[in-house]
Amino acid sequence: MTFSQICNKIFADCTVYYHTMDSVDAQPAVPFEQGSIERSLFMKNWIDAVQWHLEDIIRDPKIDPVQALQIKRRIDASNQDRTDLVEQIDTYFLEKYARIAVAPDATINTESPAWAIDRLSILALKIYHMQQEVVRTDAVPDHISRCQAKLDVLLEHQRDLSMAIDQLLTDIEQGRKYMKVYRQMKMYNDPALNPVLYAQKRR
Repeated sequence: MTFSQICNKIFADCTVYYHTMDSVDAQPAVPFEQGSIERSLFMKNWIDAVQWHLEDIIRDPKIDPVQALQIKRRIDASNQDRTDLVEQIDTYFLEKYARIAVAPDATINTESPAWAIDRLSILALKIYHMQQEVVRTDAVPDHISRCQAKLDVLLEHQRDLSMAIDQLLTDIEQGRKYMKVYRQMKMYNDPALNPVLYAQKRR
């Protein structure tokens, strides 16, 4: 299997697994061993699935404002967890390809492998939920038709992105491209960098 095929299988399986419980508070039984790349991929999609549904909940126009604030803070924390996990996956690739002889004319990609894989995980969720719309029995034919057209585009996007990821990894393995990872350095969660948070320390 190519790496993108491994990703797509884990993401699809994890997405289906999440929906067997369909709860943002569910705790997964992770089927992969600690420290494995497969476990990181599984947890990446799990975080995305939970956040997807938190984003749905917070858009309820009748939501209690206190609950909305609590969910917003959960989403902020989830975004940080997501970023940390993407960087962990990039560390896996950096270590894997650390001894590759880079060609003198090697080029850098616009994004690291893990950030492309991040998009593949989100696509798995989009595909799952659009498929759910396609098979709805209470929707009008026009809705089903429009959702099928969108699903076709999502599946094409998944194929194209998968191919691009595998090509990128091959290029890195053969020294035609090299990895250079810029950590995200998110500021809003850091009490030393968010002016609203560090201003409170002065009071």
